[in-house]
Amino acid sequence: MTDFPARQERFAVVGSTNDVVRAWLADDTPEVCLAIADEQTAGRGREGRSWNAPAGAALLLSLGFRPSWLDPDRVWRLAATVSLAMADAAEEVAGIADGAIRLKWPNDLVAETVGVAIPMAPQQPTEVRKLAGILGETDGLGGPDPRAVIGLGINTDWPAIDFPPELAGSMTSLREASNGRPIDHVALLDAFLGRLEVRLEALRGGRFDVGDWTARQLTTGRDVDLTDPDGSVHTVRALGVDSGTGALVVADAPAPGGERQVLVGEVVRVRLTAPDPATPTTVGV
Repeated sequence: MTDFPARQERFAVVGSTNDVVRAWLADDTPEVCLAIADEQTAGRGREGRSWNAPAGAALLLSLGFRPSWLDPDRVWRLAATVSLAMADAAEEVAGIADGAIRLKWPNDLVAETVGVAIPMAPQQPTEVRKLAGILGETDGLGGPDPRAVIGLGINTDWPAIDFPPELAGSMTSLREASNGRPIDHVALLDAFLGRLEVRLEALRGGRFDVGDWTARQLTTGRDVDLTDPDGSVHTVRALGVDSGTGALVVADAPAPGGERQVLVGEVVRVRLTAPDPATPTTVGV
């Protein structure tokens, strides 16, 4: 891939990098285009939620694609590929172990942490905290001019003492995950773009990294609280993910051995019981 990204701009303050990139695509800007912001005033996450971070505390960016080279039912792999590239880059730049950053279906980047320590007990992960959010938005899939915008916000050099009180129990940052190591945004962005270019070349050639995508799934073999599109929440056992559709595969009681695919919904809680080693991690092709 040459001239990667084809267009790149940084903003001190912007409403939403997703909106900036969407406008670029509407004006015929070629892929891959990239908008980066030090601060957003109207950042958004999934389900219309807001995404806010103090200036310098997070790396905020959006990428624009024209995915005519992907079948419409495989465009979800763009967001997955962005997630994997950032997970790899963040682990390197923060100096944390490979595989320490996990995926919480569909695309959140999370870290398992130890909560309240129990004296003399092994320090196993007891909490899941959100590190980064991914928001994918598409237009015209299946038509002559498909467009996709993938927004990403990752908490970087943000000390826990400054976390918003209402989110302090559910979020973390690369600084906290690395025990206080300063995070260089320039190094993180460079590492991310280098990995993303390689992964996109593979995706263009029909190769999606199913192995890494499934290995990083936090939910596999665990009970999760799942929110359905109607807002109802129920607990299910996550069996794995489907590499063809991107769906979460869950046990579908009461049918013995039954399962179903969840394409729309959100995992709001993962219960950190030990995964069953016999549980499959990949479904589909």
